[in-house]
Amino acid sequence: MSNEIAMQKTIIVDAHQDLAWNMLTFGRDYTHSVAETRQLELRTEVPTHNGDTLLGWADYQKGNIAIVFSTLFAAPARRQNGEWDIQCYRDEPEAHQHYIAQLDAYHRLVGEHPEKFRLLQTRSELAETVSLWENRTVENPPVGLVVLMENAEGVRSVGELEMWWERGVRIIGPAWVGTRFCGGTGEPGPLTQAGYRLLEGMTGYGFVLDISHMDEKAVLQTLDFYPGTIIASHANASALLEGLDSNRFLSDRVIHGLLERDAVIGVVPFNRFLVPGWRKNDGRQAVKLIHLVSQIDYICQMAGDAQHVGIGSDFDGGFGWQSVPAEIDTIADLQKMIPLLEQKGYTEDDIVAIMGRNWLTILQENLPESM
Repeated sequence: MSNEIAMQKTIIVDAHQDLAWNMLTFGRDYTHSVAETRQLELRTEVPTHNGDTLLGWADYQKGNIAIVFSTLFAAPARRQNGEWDIQCYRDEPEAHQHYIAQLDAYHRLVGEHPEKFRLLQTRSELAETVSLWENRTVENPPVGLVVLMENAEGVRSVGELEMWWERGVRIIGPAWVGTRFCGGTGEPGPLTQAGYRLLEGMTGYGFVLDISHMDEKAVLQTLDFYPGTIIASHANASALLEGLDSNRFLSDRVIHGLLERDAVIGVVPFNRFLVPGWRKNDGRQAVKLIHLVSQIDYICQMAGDAQHVGIGSDFDGGFGWQSVPAEIDTIADLQKMIPLLEQKGYTEDDIVAIMGRNWLTILQENLPESM
C-alpha cells in the first residue's frame, strides 16, 4: 500500500504513555501540539529533565494515534531524580494519593475536553471511538485513553481494586522497580505473598496484567498462576541487546511464555533500548527506525505471525526527542515504520495488526460490555 493510503487507513494504538505524570510534574498540556509545548518549555528546565516532548493532540491527529494506554505512575522516594521529581512516594498511602491525583487528572482532561480525549472503560466506548477514527465521521476524532496502572503500590489493599476498576483502571502492572508484590527493574525477586493476593484479586475483576518491569522470576511465576490476559505494554527483546545486563528486557524464555499465553508485546522506540551502549552524546543519527523494526521482526519470527506485537512508545516517560530514532520528530512519525515493514515483507494485514489491531483485540476481549 502507498504511504498516503497507509496514513489514511492505519490507526495506531500506543500501549504506554505517562501523560498524567507529565501533566502533574511539568504542567504539560496535551491539548497543545508538540510545537506549542516545545515553545512554551524553551527557556525552562523541563527538557533537561525529560527531553523535548514528542506528544500533543494535533500530532495524535496527524499520525492517526487513535488510542493510548495512559498510565498512573509514581516512583519510590529512593529513586527520586531531584527536587523537580515530585511524583514520588515514601509509603503506600503516599503512592495512593499520587495515583488518585493522576486518575483525577485524566477525568478532568476528558471532562473539560471531550472533543479531544475520551476515557475508554467499556467495549461499546471502544467501538464508538474506533468507528470515529476508521470512518472519519468527524474531522478530528477524540483520542481514547485506557488507564494502565504502572507499579501497583497505589493499591493499598486487594479490597481497593473495586474502586480502581469503577474509576476506569483496566490494566495493572505490579512492578516498576521492586515492589511489595514482586521484583522489578534493577531489583530482582519473585512474586511475594502480597503479589499472589494481588493477582487473585485482579482475576475477579478481569484486569489485564502488564508484566513490563517485572523481574523474570516473577514473570515466570505469573505466567503459571494468572488465568487472565497478560501483556507486556512496553518491553524489548534482550536477544538484540547483547551486552546489556538488565532484567528490564525480555529473554527468549519469557517471550515464548508470553506467546504461549497469546500475549501482545509493545516494543519501545527508546534509543537505549534499541542499540546497546547508546548515550545521548552519540546523537540521534546513531539509531534509526529500522532498529525498532528489528525488534518487531524478532518477536514476529518467534511467534510465526504478526499477531503478538505492537507499539508501547513510553514517549515523554523520562526521555524525549533527543533519545528516539533519527526519523522521529513527534509521535506522528511512527507512521514511517510502515514502508520499513513493507520492505521486510510484511503484508498490509500484518502492518495493520502491528500498528494497532493487536492491541484493539486485547481491549475488545477484555473490556466489559458496559459499566
